[in-house]
Amino acid sequence: MTGEPESAANKPSRWMIWLPLALFLGFIALVMIGLYRPAPRDVASTLIGKPMPEFDLPPGLPGRPGLASADLKGGEPHLVNVFASWCLPCRVEAPQLERLAAMGVPVEGISVRDRTEDLKQFLARYGDPFQRIGADDDGQVQLALGSSGVPETYVIDGKGVIRYQHIGEIRAEQIPMILEKLEEARR
Repeated sequence: MTGEPESAANKPSRWMIWLPLALFLGFIALVMIGLYRPAPRDVASTLIGKPMPEFDLPPGLPGRPGLASADLKGGEPHLVNVFASWCLPCRVEAPQLERLAAMGVPVEGISVRDRTEDLKQFLARYGDPFQRIGADDDGQVQLALGSSGVPETYVIDGKGVIRYQHIGEIRAEQIPMILEKLEEARR
């Protein structure tokens, strides 16, 4: 050391010392915002306001009617529930579908990639609100609907037009909203 004072040109400015810490804290803030407000990951159907895709599914269970798009054009709104016996959220929504059916709402089912015996057990255990159940063994109708997974429920008006898509299980507190969407579909 020569004992000479550092010149102002060689001395780092005060803010340069704190810059790495400020950048790190900014990064942490962005991560926290992303954790508390994640981007929506639901994929809504592009078929809202359009006719139901044409399909004719065989029965999901012997002795029960299957489901065809023509069944949904009878003048009355319907719920079409895309579900599967292997789907855990489908079990959560089963009581709500039972409640809607008990209120007189026509509930139709599309069982996706399911086995007959598993479907029978599911309905025996969790309830059977369905007027018809179509077996979508290869998932083609589900894909044609733009469904991103199970469960999903569609409100179909009396002319067979998709009016609303509910992604995920229907919860008890959502029943009034579903009833409202059905009423809107009557108009």
